[in-house]
Amino acid sequence: MSNSLFPWQGDVWQQLQQMRTRLPHAILFHGAEGIGKTVFAEQFAQSLLCETPQADGHACGTCGSCGWFMQYNHPDYRRVRPEILDGDEAGDPDAAEGEAGDGKKTAKSAKAPSKEIKIDQIRALSGFMNISTHRQGQRVVLLYPAETLNTAAANALLKTLEEPPPNTVFLLSSNSLDRLLPTILSRCRKFAMPLPSREQALAWLRLQDVKDADVWLAEQGGAPLTAYAQSQSEGRELIDAFLQHLTRPGINGALKCAELLQKAPVAELVTWQQRWLYDLFSLKLCGTIRYYPRYEKALAALAAKVDTGALLRALKSSNERRAIAEHPLSARLFIEEMLLDYATMFA
Repeated sequence: MSNSLFPWQGDVWQQLQQMRTRLPHAILFHGAEGIGKTVFAEQFAQSLLCETPQADGHACGTCGSCGWFMQYNHPDYRRVRPEILDGDEAGDPDAAEGEAGDGKKTAKSAKAPSKEIKIDQIRALSGFMNISTHRQGQRVVLLYPAETLNTAAANALLKTLEEPPPNTVFLLSSNSLDRLLPTILSRCRKFAMPLPSREQALAWLRLQDVKDADVWLAEQGGAPLTAYAQSQSEGRELIDAFLQHLTRPGINGALKCAELLQKAPVAELVTWQQRWLYDLFSLKLCGTIRYYPRYEKALAALAAKVDTGALLRALKSSNERRAIAEHPLSARLFIEEMLLDYATMFA
């Protein structure tokens, strides 16, 4: 199909079309994680390469260029992303990378895939940008998530953005602008992608047959794609066990909970606690809950006991923990420390 946008993206698509008369060399799509920014950017990339775009700016979906694009082999299109995201799409040739012809894993695939965009990936664009475009058209590079650029890769990209090659458009997608170099931000036209309304998000989740859609959506801060992904995972019991512990903080409980959850993704645990602390803070100051409305009674009881200053310190600590949560030296000790610190607020 030529238009695969999500239902909440129609208005922002029309706003984007206003840029086409004077297209900047780099556009940075930014907004919350899980709202479909990459799908949106890919649709725009296809429309830029399409030979017969429709009146509303969407690609036709039938020309030769669209055919190449949908098979992930368009000669004038490149995606740059961390190795860990390779092979996401069905039919994507990246999915086969790292396997030999007999189906055995090669040495390359034996290593854990990188979560960063590396400098070699940016350097590899040089050859792509130094050859003529197909049929003298546009050349498009999609890079996401932009905050996963490591330092060397970010500096290499910056040099390219400072002196962009002709007929080349860079499309970047980011969940977190504050993790990007200010110099990269200054060389991109920023395009904000808003969260869908609660009604739009719930309607879409229900079309996907998601049970308890309102619970999942609230827990993911209104982001429907992450809500859907979490609903399809097998982690509901872990989430509930963790949240149940947060309702009854204590030293013994912290140690037992850490033992139970030591194999859970640590970064996700930190995120769940960050949201819990935010709800505590918001309830104490404003009387509102964003992420966990079904725990309103427990949150209200805890908010009445905790000091505001202690809550602020806990929120700061959780932000610091999030920065190192991907690579803890010991997952169990990391979780124990996090939960013991939480328990001391109510001691």
